[in-house]
Order: sequence, then C-alpha cells, then structure tokens
Amino acid sequence: MTTVLPQKPEGTYTFASQPRAVPQRKKYRDSAAQQQNPDGPTSYGNIMYDRRVVRGNTYAQHTLPATVQPDPLELQRQQENRRRAIAKKRAKDQLRPRSPDPVEGRKHIDVQTELYLEELSDRVEEADQECQTDAFLDRPPSPLFIPAKTGIDVATQIYEGDLFDFDVECKPILEVLVGKTVEQALLEVMEEEELANLRQQQRAFEELRNVELVEQQRLEEQERRHREEKERRMKQQREVLKKEKETAEKIAARAFAQSYLADLVPSVFGTLSDNGYFFDPVERDVEQGFLPWLMDQVTVELDRSELGRLCLDGLLRELVSRRVDVYKQLDAEIVQARKEEAEAKKIVTETIPSDGDADASPDTDKEKSPPQAAEEELYDDDQQPEQAPSDDTEAAQDD
Repeated sequence: MTTVLPQKPEGTYTFASQPRAVPQRKKYRDSAAQQQNPDGPTSYGNIMYDRRVVRGNTYAQHTLPATVQPDPLELQRQQENRRRAIAKKRAKDQLRPRSPDPVEGRKHIDVQTELYLEELSDRVEEADQECQTDAFLDRPPSPLFIPAKTGIDVATQIYEGDLFDFDVECKPILEVLVGKTVEQALLEVMEEEELANLRQQQRAFEELRNVELVEQQRLEEQERRHREEKERRMKQQREVLKKEKETAEKIAARAFAQSYLADLVPSVFGTLSDNGYFFDPVERDVEQGFLPWLMDQVTVELDRSELGRLCLDGLLRELVSRRVDVYKQLDAEIVQARKEEAEAKKIVTETIPSDGDADASPDTDKEKSPPQAAEEELYDDDQQPEQAPSDDTEAAQDD
C-alpha cells in the first residue's frame, strides 16, 4: 500500500485578514446576550444559526437569492471569456485539416479507429439476471444417472479403401480451389480496371485543373493589368490636377506680388541706394583689383629692403668682429714690444756708461721705436678698411 506525501506549498504563507492577538478564553462560556460584542468577533453556539454555514446538500448548485444584484463587471468578464473561448474554438475548427468532399455516388461515414472495436446499436441492450443462494452444504451431491443398456450389439468390418473414392472426395476441394482462383483473378482484373479508371479520371481532373489554373492566371494577369492601368491613369489625372492647381496658385501669387511690389520696388531701391548697398563698378574694381596688387608689390619691395638690411647688418657684424680681433692682436703686440723695449733699455743702462748715453741719444731719436712703427701700421689698417663698408653698402642697396 502506498501513501501520497502532501506537497509543500509554493511561495510564502499569506493571510487575508489583519493580524491580531488571540483573545483569552474563559473556562466557562458566557450567555448569548453577553457574547454580542460589537468590537470583537461574534461567536455562535449552534452552527444551524451561524450565517457562515451554507445549508443544503454538497452536490447541489448554490443559488443566490433574487435580491442580490449581479456584478456588471463580473458579467462583462464572463461574457468576454465566453466570447474568447468561442472564437478560439472556431479558429481551431477552421485550422483543423478536413477531409475532401466525397465523389459523386458516395458519402462519408464515421468509422471506429480504436484498437478494440465495440458494437454500435440504436437499441439499448437489456438482459435478465437472476441471483440465487447456494445450496446447503450438508447435503451430499446426487449420483449421476446411468441408464440401463438396451439393444443388441452389432459389429462390422471395414477394409482400407472401402469408404474413400478419390474422384468423389477431391471434387469439392477442386471446386473450392478453382472457385477461389477464378474469384481472385476476377478481383485482380476488376482492381486493375478500377485503378485504370481512377488514373484516367485523375488525368482528366489534372487536365481540367491545369486548364482552370491557366485560365485563372490569365484572368489574374488581366485584372492586374487593368488595375495597374487604372492606377496609372488616376495618378496621371492627379498629377495633371496638381499641376493645374499649382499653375493657378503661381499665377495668382505672381499677380498679387506684382500688384503688391509695384509701389514697393522703387522705395526699396531708393532705401538700398541711400544705405550704400549699390556701389560704383570702377571704385569696386579699384578696391578689389588694384589695391590688393599694389599692397602685394609694396610687401615684396619691403621684403627686399629688409633682406638688404639684414645682409648689410651681417657684413657689418662680420667686419666689426674681424676688426676687434685685429685690435686685440695689435694690443698684444704693443704690450710685448713695450716689454721688450723696457728690457732693452734696462740692459743698455747697465752696460753703457753715462757718456755713451749722451752720444747715442740723437741716434736713437732718429730711429723709430718698434711701438711707434706698430701704431703707424695700425693707423694705416684703420684707414684702409673704412672704404670697404661703402662698397658693401652700395652692393646691398643695388641688390
């Protein structure tokens, strides 16, 4: 014996009423008058008077009283559900594949396709049944009745082949075999003829269907051409009407514009000319053609002059740097010559007596000292490079 385990409820437990504490119950119940508590729950002593208990049997349909009005929303929802179910059933019946219509001379009948067939009859089968208690078990069974033997026993002898005639015995079997063979042959011939007739009928039906299909395609193509021609004509007519409407609107707009601008154009041109919107073509040509060219040429000349000044500055800078180097070298030579002259004078004063100094002084005055010669050479060099910048300046200006 198996038992079914209770299934666990899905989700969490919910309760519809407001949670509240369990009231304390007394040992003895109060009377019915004291139980009527307007604030607390009403307790009933007898379920026959409990309004929450529905009277009647459990299998009968519970009917509402006539005073209760049905909910219109509930009725509308039920009608919507019923209408949806009917539409779904109708759609399912339409989508279900149906058998083709029967041919002429035949009709469709319902047949049983179950595994076990059952007899169908219009009359309800009835049968009588009886019931009887068993016999007493104490009584023994009655013995079988065996009648007494009567008559005289007679015996006979049958030899092999006495009761069998081949020609007579095989005739029914041959008749059955020949009849079955002929019947089977006739059935096969009839089946072949029926199949040939069915094929011929199918070919005729296919030919008729092909002819009807070709005719249908021709009619559809003709209808399509007529529809396209109709749409094309309607489109052309709409375009013609649209163009006529646009032309009429343009003509009306042009006439209105001409009548409106007849007095407006002179005043507008006068205002524009007063504000300077109309210009002199010669002045505009000078401003847009000659002045830009002149500015470009001036810019080119300024660039050339700036390039010449840059070249002159470079030459002067190089000349000044060279002269600074020459002056530094001359200063070093002068310092060296003065040192040598001082050393020579010191040596002469130590070796020559004072008399000899008086006699030799005129000779030394006549000869130039090395520092004086160096100063004269430096003065000549200063006079000679002064002419070079003028040449370079002229060349830069020519450039």
